[in-house]
Order: sequence, then C-alpha cells, then structure tokens
Amino acid sequence: MKMTHNHSFHLVDYSPWPLTGAIAVMTLVTGLVKWFHNFNMNLLILGYLITIMTMYQWWRDICREGTFQGKHTILVTKGLRWGMILFIVSEIFFFLSFFWAFFHKKLSPNIEIGSSWPPLSIIPFNPFQIPLLNTIILITSGVTVTWAHHALMENNFSQTSQGLFLTIILGIYFTILQAYEYLEAPFTIADSVYGSTFFMATGFHGLHVIIGTIFLFTCYIRHLNNHFSSTHHFGFEAAAWYWHFVDVVWLFLYISIYWWGN
Repeated sequence: MKMTHNHSFHLVDYSPWPLTGAIAVMTLVTGLVKWFHNFNMNLLILGYLITIMTMYQWWRDICREGTFQGKHTILVTKGLRWGMILFIVSEIFFFLSFFWAFFHKKLSPNIEIGSSWPPLSIIPFNPFQIPLLNTIILITSGVTVTWAHHALMENNFSQTSQGLFLTIILGIYFTILQAYEYLEAPFTIADSVYGSTFFMATGFHGLHVIIGTIFLFTCYIRHLNNHFSSTHHFGFEAAAWYWHFVDVVWLFLYISIYWWGN
C-alpha cells in the first residue's frame, strides 16, 4: 500500500540507530573507564566500532531521505538550517567555558601557581612555530572550502571536487601537526591549571577538526556520487558552516592562548 501525505514536513521513519548510538556511547564511556583503571582497551575499541557503524548507517539513511526519496523539502531544509545554527551556537558556549577558565587564571594568577602566568616551571610553546603554521593551514582551508561552495553553486563539478579534496588534506595535515606538537610538549595536562586549560581547549578543538574532516570527507564522497545540485546541497553547507566555526575558534585559541597567554 502506497503511503501519501499532503504536507511538506518529514515525519521520520522508525530507526534502530538512536538505540545503537546510545549503546555505542555507553560502551565507549565504560571502555574509557576500564582503560583508565585497568589499562585494557578491548571495550573501548568495541565502543568505537559500534559508534562508527552507527554513524555510517545513520548518515546513509539520511542521504537516502534527502537525495533519492525527496523528503528534504524546502520547509524541512529550513528546519535543518536552524538546527545546525543552534548546534553551532551551543558549541560556541562550550568553548566559551574553556576561554573563561583560561582568562580567569591568566588575569588573576594565585599564589599556588607562583602568582605568575605562565606558572613557574611551565615552558609554553613558541607561538611562531607550529601554532602559526597551523593557523595558516586552517585559514587556507577556509578559503578552499569557500571555493568549493561557490563552485558547487555554479555547477562546476571539477572545481568543487578540487576544493573539497584540498580542504580535507589541510584538515588531516593540521591534525598531524597538532599530534606532533602534543608529543613534543614540555608540559602535560597534569601540570597546573595552565596544562589543564591548554590541553582541554586545544584538545577539544583538535577533536572538532577531526569531526569536521570526516564531515567534509562524507560530502566529498556524496559529491562524487552526484548527490548535490546547485540549489539542493544543505549537507555540504552544514559542513562548510561547521568548518568555518572551527577556523574562527582556532583564531581565538591562537591569539589568546598561544600568543597573548604566553
């Protein structure tokens, strides 16, 4: 029996992925606790596998709804836009808490850390080495993702592919450099409030870069499979918005924590 409706809303079908996603997160967190206490990563790896499988299949279903089934109407897309905007606003406040903690200690260092900033015995990073290079990389990636977006709106398939590919490569390069920076760091997350605020802020930003890179890679695969048109490509727009947000957060991190904070 064919189901029809006379409205432009999308009433989602029954899906097992919210349940498997909840199980994946529970397994992941339990695996983290087991790793911290018993140095055993088996449950953690299982949690990662379930999470990746859930992500792949849930995104696959959404791609089918928006591309082949035509369920992402203009009204639905408007709702998705507002959802993405509110999500990014929530992420802004998430990072605002880290900046608040950093500025509070930077502007009024107490006696426990030597009444100085950086605290005594902390050797901070040189902001004009890897941090500056990473800043150039992310600014460049913002240019390439904008290039890809404008090319897509002009139905230029090859330039969209090139812009997206370059953005993904730059995102991976940034992650590699940040991992190298962490390995060579002269202090740890346990070294006073400086180490805590530094690694929490830059670490969560690094995680967002990884998520944004995966987001853009998914869009790249979808673009190669002709899922986007010049007027119907909100999946790509959402990825571009998220990437610009990641760029702006890094600029604040670089100026306040790497440069002014030193």
